[in-house]
Amino acid sequence: MDLVVAPLLVALFAAVATLALRSRLRLQRAVSVLGSLAYGATVVALAMAVAADADGYIVYQLSSWRAPFGISFVADPLSVFMLGLTAVVTLAALVFAVRSVNDVGQRLSFHPLYHLMVVGITGSFLTGDVFNLFVWFEVMLMSSYVLVVFYSGPEQTRAALHYAFLNLVGSAVMLLAIGGLYATTGTLNMADMARRLANAGQFNVDLAAVLGLSAMLLSVFALKSGIVPFQFWVPDAYRAAPSPVTAVLAGVVKKVGIYAIVRLYFTIFAAAELPRAVFGIEGSFLAFFAPILFAMAVGSIVVGGVGAMNRSDLDGLLAYSSIGQVGFIVLPLALAAAAPADSALRVLGVTAALIYSVNHGLAKGLLFLVSGAVEKTLGTVTFDYLGGISEREPVLAGSFFVGALALIGIPPLSGFFGKLLVFDAAVEAESALALAVALGGAILTIAYLSLAWNRGFWGAPSPGVEESSVDSLFVVVAVALAVSIVVLGIGFEPLYAAAERAARVGTDTGAYVDAVLRSGGGGA
Repeated sequence: MDLVVAPLLVALFAAVATLALRSRLRLQRAVSVLGSLAYGATVVALAMAVAADADGYIVYQLSSWRAPFGISFVADPLSVFMLGLTAVVTLAALVFAVRSVNDVGQRLSFHPLYHLMVVGITGSFLTGDVFNLFVWFEVMLMSSYVLVVFYSGPEQTRAALHYAFLNLVGSAVMLLAIGGLYATTGTLNMADMARRLANAGQFNVDLAAVLGLSAMLLSVFALKSGIVPFQFWVPDAYRAAPSPVTAVLAGVVKKVGIYAIVRLYFTIFAAAELPRAVFGIEGSFLAFFAPILFAMAVGSIVVGGVGAMNRSDLDGLLAYSSIGQVGFIVLPLALAAAAPADSALRVLGVTAALIYSVNHGLAKGLLFLVSGAVEKTLGTVTFDYLGGISEREPVLAGSFFVGALALIGIPPLSGFFGKLLVFDAAVEAESALALAVALGGAILTIAYLSLAWNRGFWGAPSPGVEESSVDSLFVVVAVALAVSIVVLGIGFEPLYAAAERAARVGTDTGAYVDAVLRSGGGGA
């Protein structure tokens, strides 16, 4: 088995095995957790192999069909960076789910669907062609549709229909755009597409058509990531899904759209030059998308932050917070897109986005799991019925506090460095507007997380909280994620080095093209 596809195959095996063992519940749970642990082990092995490779690329050509004619899987520092986040968040959420999802739900479908969602996420990070990116997106989304409606109540059904309808429209637009790219460029392989875009005249590529098609794709990735103005599905879906599923949706699934933006726009479309000035913008395709990304980032930070302030329950507040926080990820990407190719600012912006993605994935996963623990214990997360959890459950409340401080950006937690890099990118870009937006968003983050802490966890225990007792496994999972946030903050240097290397790879079109197209493959 080739190491590049090992995480994919392990997740697929776990899905099949848990489906076959659905009548033996305890064994099914054990296999499911072991499958997630094995997935993490293969990700670590793949990351070590990529780090050991002189060029930092490991390419697998399925059935030894050389690119661009076959199906390519590419592991590089960018893809393994995102796989690492996936391995940590999905394992924590799965362990939480073993106790939080009822026996009937686990026996029927939870574990196979959960691992199929991981299959889709993994394939999206490893694929080397745009059509298979669409395929893996669909694998991920189809399983997530069912997981959102898992409890089958009116609220869940309505949220799932909303979520499914919007994402199916997005999928149709994505398929249309990919078909158009194939008709225009003559290839689906990402590396080959970048090569043809860089030599448009030689390959008779209509760059104006490609620009329009790439704009369509950006709207799809923004929809998948819940970026304004495509955020409408986020609050309902996050509140309806089981808390471990919400933790993965917010912590990882959103990042698949962010990864797609980095891979396609910074690695592939950045190779193309605008055929003429568009709205006064000249240069690469990437420069054209910079103001669009900036507007999306500003809209997300404002809409998410203001929306979170007006929520009456913890899940709703965290859902709107996710919209706002993804704006902090897109903001440095916009600044990097406007920077010249090979500039330090372009690498810095992508590095900031990746660091912020990791912090947001861990912190938001932690906060949603704490919210899930509260709901499983009290039956509600409405603020009117909470209060005083810190006195009754100090360890669980302390974990929430760590996650909140990480989102706010308090040193020495990992969130501090993520936010610092966003501000650093704004300073390097000499953008006063970006600085003002980041500062305003940071103030909103402090405000709504203080609100959540004061109304949910501080003060005298409410009658319900006074009589409650949280499952110890929930507390263990929350503490584990909180510790990981502290450790990444204190030992930040390795995380920064990995993110910077991923950013350099993600912005180096030539190295990606050479690595994929020169590969002779080794598939079976």
